[in-house]
Amino acid sequence: MKHYNIPVFISHFGCPNSCVFCNQKKITGIETDVTIDELEDIIEDYLKTLPKESRKEVAFFGGTFTGISINLQRDYLSVVKRYIDEGKIDGIRMSTRPDYISHEILLMLKEYGVTTIELGVQSLDTKVLELSGRGYRPEKVYEASSMIKEAGIALGIQLMPGLPGSTDEKDFISAKKVVGIGPDMVRIYPTLVINGTQMEKMYYEGSFVPMTLKEAVDRVVPIYALFEKAGINIIRVGLQPSEDIREDGVIVDGPFHPSFRELVEGEIYFRFLSQKRDENGKLYVKANEKNISKIVGNRGINKKNLGNNFKISIDNNLSLKEISINGNLITREEILNGVI
Repeated sequence: MKHYNIPVFISHFGCPNSCVFCNQKKITGIETDVTIDELEDIIEDYLKTLPKESRKEVAFFGGTFTGISINLQRDYLSVVKRYIDEGKIDGIRMSTRPDYISHEILLMLKEYGVTTIELGVQSLDTKVLELSGRGYRPEKVYEASSMIKEAGIALGIQLMPGLPGSTDEKDFISAKKVVGIGPDMVRIYPTLVINGTQMEKMYYEGSFVPMTLKEAVDRVVPIYALFEKAGINIIRVGLQPSEDIREDGVIVDGPFHPSFRELVEGEIYFRFLSQKRDENGKLYVKANEKNISKIVGNRGINKKNLGNNFKISIDNNLSLKEISINGNLITREEILNGVI
């Protein structure tokens, strides 16, 4: 059954933290920006268009949901719980910080039908967390993750490669530690410099240099391969190209691309295929039609870079987990191993 999120972006104006990449405004006297009536309107609007035979979750994104007051959390959750009880919504997912999770909070969330919690982990390197202003140590991530899993709630983890103080090695080690935690899903968001953040000031002062697009793809490729090989669902790679993010001046600098995941998947195939020519320099590839676009790369870049001796054709007898190279069957695991 197909899954759909009904996204509700809840800002947290009272957040006491000062993460360098965050531009959430602090507005005195206002805790957040979505009213109960607006929440109901959002849900009703989505239910008019989403297929009845589908799995639907209301997804509270955009801030630290469990950081807002308990009473307001209950107000929001009560609205969604009515739809769950009526069989119109299947669950609730939310994003929050590792240091805003407790047994008491989890008991309340379970009461209202919360099915998924995504933790904004960003990194598991102590120095990177410190330089990014996260305000907690890696141990807090392990503690929160364990509590969420013990509560029977699906766990998601969000990583931000390219934060201040990070390196290829540090980000890959963070990813390996995430695999050890065993989340149900991950999101990978290469760090962007956003207008109105402390990072923007660091950028103009020269104390922070964001990754180029190529550097970001190179850094994410082994992380992506590691997660896929571990059987962890990678639900997003790169920021979604929403209207807000595309507005002039929102992204100051950094590796934004509307098809970032496609760039990563294409690079995985390119690195493997470029080493697999036969003794005559030829490279004949067969693949399931659903994999063709990934193999040829974004805008056909792999086809161009592999040259005239590269030929690709459709063979739907091949599964999505295998391709044929010069007549030899190659598994997806072999391809992933080649880039980790």
